[in-house]
Amino acid sequence: MARTPRPARTQIRTSSPVLVGRAEQLASLQALAALHPAVALIEGEAGVGKSRLIREVLAGDLGPTTPLVGHCRQVGEPFPYGAVLEALRSARPGPTALSPVTGVLGPLLPEIAEHLPAPPEPLGDPRAERHRLFRAVRELLSSLGPLLLVIEDLQWADDGTRQLLRFLMGDPPANLTTAVTYRREDVPGGLPLGVAYRPPNGVVSVVLPLDPLGVDDVRALTAAILGEDRVSAQFAARLHERTAGIPFVVEETLRALRNRGGAVRTDGAAARRLLDTVEVPVLLRDAMAERLAALPTAATRLVKAAAVLGVPVTAELLGAVAGVPEPRLRTALTHALSGHVLHEQDGGTYGFRHSLAMQAVYDTIGGPDRVYLHTRAIDVLDRVEPKPLHQLADHSERAGRVADWLSYGEAAADRAAALGDAATTTALLQRLLKEQSLPAEHVDRLAIKLGKIAHTGLDQRDPSETLEGLLNDQRLSTSARGEVRLYLGLLLLRQAGGLATARAEIERALNDLSARPDLAARGASVLALAYVGQTSLAELRPWQARLTEYRQGASGELRLSLLANEFCSRMHVGDPTVLSSLDELPDEVTTVGEQHHLARLRSNLGDACAWTGHLRLAGELLREGVRLATACGATFVVSTARSTQARLDWFTGEWSGLAERSARMLDEYRDLFPVTSELSLVLGSLAVTRGEWAAATSHFTETGAFALEEAISPVGIAGCAGLAWNLLSQDEPARACADVDRGLDFLRRKGVWAWIGELGPVAVAVYLAAGREADAERLVAEMADRIAGLDVPIAVAALTQCRGRLAEHRGDLAEAVAHYRAATERYEELPAPYYAATVAERAATCLLTTDHAAATGELSHLVDVFDQLGATRDAARCRHLLRGAGGGKPSRRGRRGYGDELSPREEEVARLLASGHTNREIAEILFLSPRTVEQHAARVLRKLGVRSRTQLRL
Repeated sequence: MARTPRPARTQIRTSSPVLVGRAEQLASLQALAALHPAVALIEGEAGVGKSRLIREVLAGDLGPTTPLVGHCRQVGEPFPYGAVLEALRSARPGPTALSPVTGVLGPLLPEIAEHLPAPPEPLGDPRAERHRLFRAVRELLSSLGPLLLVIEDLQWADDGTRQLLRFLMGDPPANLTTAVTYRREDVPGGLPLGVAYRPPNGVVSVVLPLDPLGVDDVRALTAAILGEDRVSAQFAARLHERTAGIPFVVEETLRALRNRGGAVRTDGAAARRLLDTVEVPVLLRDAMAERLAALPTAATRLVKAAAVLGVPVTAELLGAVAGVPEPRLRTALTHALSGHVLHEQDGGTYGFRHSLAMQAVYDTIGGPDRVYLHTRAIDVLDRVEPKPLHQLADHSERAGRVADWLSYGEAAADRAAALGDAATTTALLQRLLKEQSLPAEHVDRLAIKLGKIAHTGLDQRDPSETLEGLLNDQRLSTSARGEVRLYLGLLLLRQAGGLATARAEIERALNDLSARPDLAARGASVLALAYVGQTSLAELRPWQARLTEYRQGASGELRLSLLANEFCSRMHVGDPTVLSSLDELPDEVTTVGEQHHLARLRSNLGDACAWTGHLRLAGELLREGVRLATACGATFVVSTARSTQARLDWFTGEWSGLAERSARMLDEYRDLFPVTSELSLVLGSLAVTRGEWAAATSHFTETGAFALEEAISPVGIAGCAGLAWNLLSQDEPARACADVDRGLDFLRRKGVWAWIGELGPVAVAVYLAAGREADAERLVAEMADRIAGLDVPIAVAALTQCRGRLAEHRGDLAEAVAHYRAATERYEELPAPYYAATVAERAATCLLTTDHAAATGELSHLVDVFDQLGATRDAARCRHLLRGAGGGKPSRRGRRGYGDELSPREEEVARLLASGHTNREIAEILFLSPRTVEQHAARVLRKLGVRSRTQLRL
């Protein structure tokens, strides 16, 4: 069929000739379009004007910048990278030689294939192929000169497009500015890119939120659309009330109010009645109904078919579904276009200008006609190759064809899973399982598929509720119920407050898994984990013994899965035979499933090594674990390994950018309690070293320290230590005792003394400061007894430090120094430089009266150590000790004039001011006089150009 020509423009204005109420956003986006590299995130609800803003920018003078535009579609097949590839079809590579890697784009971009190198040989690894494709896109973009890449409606993007955009925006070519539009309310988890986006250094980034218009802007918009100088304030106020200020709905409402000549009387009785009595959705439906009524029958059939199809399609496909053959198809389509109901899209396809318009038309279709059109869509789309399975599933569901809905839906879910699109897979399987008429013989299979895909990934659509509902579904068989319950338990392990329920569900699952010893073994391996729930080590021993029995008879994936939990459990409790058993672990495996479990094994073991003090080994295991997990797509393993790495960075003194990295991950994994609790522990610890007491308390509270039975045990115990440390730093040992007591009570019930490394020294210090010397002595004796024979380097260092504290408290300074120096050496060997420095500070303090020169020399050195780490509170304390001992230490980086820049001390004061501290509090934190802080604060405000501390944003 020949391409349908665009209809002549109507003489009746249907939208504003000028952009109203968006001057600030337009100026920002126009400025950003000329910057490279840069990123613009444009967010707002449906109809608020995101696309109009983009059109205004594209219609302006972009200079040498070339625009490339792609659209995400609301309903469509999982087509990874589709929106970006759509944008690249209009790219025109120049004569510059392209990298050979760009050849992989040839088959995907036939429009420009002649300009690209020949495709390279396949790699045979989907993940490697994906990474090569990402590199190819980046290489191609970098060769095209200044670019503005626009991706519209990111809320409908497939996982592949989000991943590709993250890749491009995370390390953009120097010539690229990217602008994306999206509706946050329609984005799973509220994250348009799937994860929180933080721009890298050197990349300008802005978020442009578009809110509905105010009354004045609605009045201006109405005047512009109608071409009138005067629109009554009363009409504008009523129109704003009825349309909520959404520009698209304002336009549609005004369109509905037009008479046959195209005029709108804003003071007419009909207009007032309509505005006073009709809700906005009804107005929109009425507007579309009016336009439909003005169309010939064949054109109306096309419009309704387009609403049922839900995505822009070719004229031929539209005619086939509507039952409008040639030659009437061309005429009917022209009527639908000239009536401004359908609009021509890119690529010669036809659909609605806005999804609200599509929904309005769909709502006008009666039930029988909907079923008929969905059935027609199934018949037509089933002949398309490759079959659009997702669309076929959607039409089958709406047509009530359960058998087809099951067939297409499961096939679409399988295809999405094969493409790595877990979100689509999970959504489809949940919809299928909620179908009450789904035959029993299919429930088992789909439920197990849902459980498997859900517990291995990080899908934002948590299927826990669906799985819980299935457990009460009589159609589910006993064996399948056990497997579903097991997957549910594994999912609940990730949720705050879900540990006790998770353990209970897994224990119940084992009763239904007698016919599946492999799954029973995996359930038992989870129940053997020491850090899950409040089960004591004594109660865990039988499960650990059973785990060993299961593992000895297992092979392949099952063996690796059980090894992951067994080795982790043994290392967490300080089993001295674990390290000598590491030779049992394979270096390479053959299947993707084995790779997943090997990644989990190394990552989990790295986590246990970090908690017990084998820090160098922990780093090696984590690096290998992340590599394997990334290669096989084990996203949950990656998340836990990243949080463990943050914790390891805290231990080993790799603090540069650690707070920012941890905060980004906290946003990214906010629904995964095992990850967020550990990141909160890192952020709380960093906050204490900077004297940010309120922030530290807030972070430590999120570790599970106040609900230890529902916490990841070592994290919660360390959280208690952090809360007590925070209070002790503020000279409140009596209050700190409550946190110490709570942590020790739980640890004693658990019986896992390998986790005493952080709580022990804080507890002893708190008890001694609070006058509870007997409790401190009891704890030190208990530590020595319980960790004897265990392989727990950090606990051994902690015990040595605690002995030094006791000796110092008794006045035996020589013995205290000996213990402190031994502890410092042990911490340095780990390496844990912050802990080593704090213990060395205690030793130097003990030496001040007996070896003043050595003590002041050590304190002077520690100032530099703390400064380099970023522990400003500790550095300030050491400076204060030096001043008191008569051996002042100059400020770091020496004394010089900083001009309009903040000095290091002023930066510290500015940070504390911005976090809400008073001058007196800052003086206490930095060991300065209030007068000195007052002077620093005045200079900070002057240099930063703000009038008050409330304006500070650092």
